[in-house]
Amino acid sequence: MAKIKITQVKSTIKRPKDQKATITALGLGRISKSVVVEQTPQIAGMVNKVNHLVKVEEA
Repeated sequence: MAKIKITQVKSTIKRPKDQKATITALGLGRISKSVVVEQTPQIAGMVNKVNHLVKVEEA
């Protein structure tokens, strides 16, 4: 499967609890922290939920 690199670009301060939990589940938590994960439907849904807080690139 394809790999994608997810980088957090905005803070989770004053965001709903579900968005904070999604960021944590993706392995993020600090601005400019990045993770490389496989592109699955579950990851795509999580990224779609917090797309205003993260940047996604092909890895």
